[in-house]
Amino acid sequence: MGTASNEEKKQFLWGYRDSLRRIERIKAEMEELRAMRANISEGGGGARRKGYKNDLSGRMARLDELEKDRQKELDVLMQVHERIETAINSLEDTREQDVLFYHYIKGLTWWEIAERMGCTDRWARKLHGRALAHLKFSEEFLAVPP
Repeated sequence: MGTASNEEKKQFLWGYRDSLRRIERIKAEMEELRAMRANISEGGGGARRKGYKNDLSGRMARLDELEKDRQKELDVLMQVHERIETAINSLEDTREQDVLFYHYIKGLTWWEIAERMGCTDRWARKLHGRALAHLKFSEEFLAVPP
């Protein structure tokens, strides 16, 4: 159980932006599920027929189940965010924290990072390498929470 490589650390840190995209998609899905539930409860769930009530309750239960699944996924993604923020904030050097924040959380280019930090893009990249070297955690820390 050694420490993670720089490539593993980068993949882990990029997970922040990846999870942001997934969170937005899940939120949209949950809105659709709620709209579907509202439509069904208002009587728009299908034509009246024998067994209609059972059909509606089955649909509502399925929508509830789907929404719970999406909420669980949101919870995991929020844990990923917290782990990444904790890892970045664990660095002693605030310049190293800044370069990781700007690069992985904000998604800025090296030029934009350098501009914000008042340095060259070459220095920003060098600082990035130092920050990765100073991140200390094992492969287990990188794993997505259950």
